Amino acid sequence: MAAELHVAMVAADREVWSGEATLVVARTTSGDIGVMPGHQPLLGVLESGPVTIRTSEGGTVVAAVHGGFISFADNKLSLLAEIAELSDEIDVKHVERELERAKAEGDASAERAADVRLRAVGAR
Repeated sequence: MAAELHVAMVAADREVWSGEATLVVARTTSGDIGVMPGHQPLLGVLESGPVTIRTSEGGTVVAAVHGGFISFADNKLSLLAEIAELSDEIDVKHVERELERAKAEGDASAERAADVRLRAVGAR
């Protein structure tokens, strides 16, 4: 079993993050899943939520992911997201205003999206 797996997180408009990791945790339609080197091959549908990557250097990368797919084979993990942003790219004050506006307007979809972004920032 290898000690690392290669991770590529891609959104519709860009590559969000790529590198070596020891663990990736993501939310799928079947529940939360942790993928480590040597994991059985998998293909799943991503739910909106934070994705946490433990890098080989001992750091942590967290991203807010909104839908997409997760695929793992041959120690290569692909996260293909509709929308994804790294937690350090998120402007917390802006998202808090978006959340308040969504609550005031009764926009459940926008409220969920803002909540995922804030949870990603809180998980870093």
